Amino acid sequence: MVRRGIKLLLVTILFLMSCTVKAETENLAYHFDKAGISEQVLTNYLKRAVTMSEFLTVNPFCNDGLQSDKSDDIRLIKNIDAKFIGRAIYRWGDEHAFNSPEFLGQAARLIKDVHRNDSEVIFQAAIFENVTHEVDQINIPNWVFIALNMPVEKRNFSYASMLNLKGKYVDHWEKGHSVPDITRYETQLWFTFLAGSYINIGCEALHLGQINLIGMEDAGLKFWVAWCGSIRKYAKKHARRNWVLLDAHSTEGGTLIDDKSLLDFNSYPLRIKEDINSPMQGVLEKGYLDSFYGRSKACETPTGWKCKALPYLVELDNFGVSAKPGIANLSSHYIWGYDEITWFYIQKEDYRKAWLKYANNWIQENDIAGHLQMPVTRIITLDNHIPVFKNFGNNKSSKCPDGMNLEETIKSIWYKQ
Repeated sequence: MVRRGIKLLLVTILFLMSCTVKAETENLAYHFDKAGISEQVLTNYLKRAVTMSEFLTVNPFCNDGLQSDKSDDIRLIKNIDAKFIGRAIYRWGDEHAFNSPEFLGQAARLIKDVHRNDSEVIFQAAIFENVTHEVDQINIPNWVFIALNMPVEKRNFSYASMLNLKGKYVDHWEKGHSVPDITRYETQLWFTFLAGSYINIGCEALHLGQINLIGMEDAGLKFWVAWCGSIRKYAKKHARRNWVLLDAHSTEGGTLIDDKSLLDFNSYPLRIKEDINSPMQGVLEKGYLDSFYGRSKACETPTGWKCKALPYLVELDNFGVSAKPGIANLSSHYIWGYDEITWFYIQKEDYRKAWLKYANNWIQENDIAGHLQMPVTRIITLDNHIPVFKNFGNNKSSKCPDGMNLEETIKSIWYKQ
């Protein structure tokens, strides 16, 4: 009887210990701090990444299309258990929004609303390769100069001072929309203002867009190294968990200095190849155009761990519609004449769901470093003469009548990983 009691006690102790270990493991699954982020935690986040363009932006501040129903988006995030919300806030022009307290104020409130359900969710802001004359309307806060160890001045930003002195990429997107040059101190001030403003409201990740385009004159990455260092220093004091995740479109397979990555992870478009034997359908293929599969370089990460290939995200990109929508062209980044997200949007519901499963499986089988970022919300361009709008992966409902019913598909993919 005594032996039986001892055995029962030991079983109970072992059970309680296993529960404690499991709970601690689950609690650490998304933990990071000022020391950085481990490879496993980063992977956990990238496995639960979605694109939700401008989720943190409310009307009248949306750059592209009208806002979604925020309450339904919050429900979606909780329902699918998303952990990384990509492109949640950004400016592509229309920089005057920063002069309204509601632009960032409402974003901060939305972050808090989501964190009441799940405090581990990361919001990513984007700092893009575009700037306009509207920056001239914005006063430079003292903290921006201080973050860059520069003397404080009382003045506004200067669009002209952000441009390349040789005229490179000036009016690149359209007249008055230029690529800022990271070697110009005014660009560094502007990017610091953007990064710090987003960190201050609770964003814990920054997408740096086409980093090589912005670094047009920064062949040795000297200026990018200095700027990234200043932002990481700022994040250690002001970020929600004292660390900020940096990523960008790394066309060369990484952004490295002596085998050390400036970025925590890479990101890139999916680069979908047209299946000419199946009209309007698409496949993934290593080596197709400039696709990223197998190209993410070995490096030491900003946290300090080494990897054979830096983890990366691939997503359905948006860049407009061609002059020949519906026509195949295997030498073009368009798929059947559309950008990637628009091509995906115009498919039938069953094919969209099946294609997400296919793409996720293909990436897992062909490059373990890659992860599919799920297309919940992004900009759709059906025709150059039709205003752009957003797709919504939400379940179709009265709150989201145009929902694409992707939630259960995304959940089924993630829960099988």
